Amino acid sequence: MKPIDLRSDTVTLPTPAMRTAMAAAEVGDDVYGEDPTVRALEERMASEFGFDRGLFVPSGTQANLVAVLSHCQRGEEMIVGMEAHTYKYESGGAAALGSIQPQPIANAADGSLPLEALAKALKPDDQHFARTRLLALENTWHGRVLPQEYVIDAARWARSHGLAMHLDGARLFNAMVATGLSAHELAAPFDTVSVCLSKGLGAPAGSVLLCSEALIGTARRWRKMLGGGMRQSGILAAAGLHALDHHVARLAEDHVRAQRLAEGLGRMGSIQVQGCFTNMVFIDLPADRLRALDAHLTGSGIRASIGYLPGVRLVTHLDIDDAAIERTIEVFGQFFA
Repeated sequence: MKPIDLRSDTVTLPTPAMRTAMAAAEVGDDVYGEDPTVRALEERMASEFGFDRGLFVPSGTQANLVAVLSHCQRGEEMIVGMEAHTYKYESGGAAALGSIQPQPIANAADGSLPLEALAKALKPDDQHFARTRLLALENTWHGRVLPQEYVIDAARWARSHGLAMHLDGARLFNAMVATGLSAHELAAPFDTVSVCLSKGLGAPAGSVLLCSEALIGTARRWRKMLGGGMRQSGILAAAGLHALDHHVARLAEDHVRAQRLAEGLGRMGSIQVQGCFTNMVFIDLPADRLRALDAHLTGSGIRASIGYLPGVRLVTHLDIDDAAIERTIEVFGQFFA
């Protein structure tokens, strides 16, 4: 039976059509700025999101790091969510490589950073403190779409204190599909936005950092320093272009399947569904049953994130169809029977 991998939407495989597009890509040396497919991807993303420039990088982690390094100098500070990917899951890169101090703020249930908490975290202009330079937000956050009204208010607050704004928009296309807002609307409050192509869109690798003309030179230099200057990377950029053409609208299918999975699991008395947000389902189980559940799922050809995050996270994506959802519900039911 075909394996069912619900650990993350990063596990998607390139479709046959995407592989064909990659094989046919026109390429050049991107470090010299000569790869036409990379340039086409960067220009298209910049146009759709309302920015001057785009920068193709190998990963979302590098896109976020390049942005933070471009905004902040050594000894300066960024305000960031305590559960944000840029703070918790990127190996402390900004601190280790840029000597940039993170000031973590507890995320509210919807992923926002309360304005009153931001105000308390802001450092005064005093020699004792790191200079606060950047506010970093994330959308979606654990599958949750950040409320746009909040984003606008947070941006207004940040501007009033001279702070730049960065968005980790790894799954921003999921937010677009869920809200009906355009890429331009969701990105407008920010100075930089990172967008991942290798999650819901199903490309094998790559993210695009969107920024101003004034920042692109600094960002490109940091990319080179971090080892992200690839050569004939149009082969990967072609996958991103194919995904933009064919895999954005279909994200709605992932959201519907996640809801179906949440409803099916919710009917089992032993499972507490904590929530279903875009393409992610979160469930709670007694800790002493997690290892046995993991073994049961693995034995049935199902992989899930168990033990990596609190509770269990199940993520739908391009390679999860209706049959996979029904099979997953069935296997969970067998365990709790």
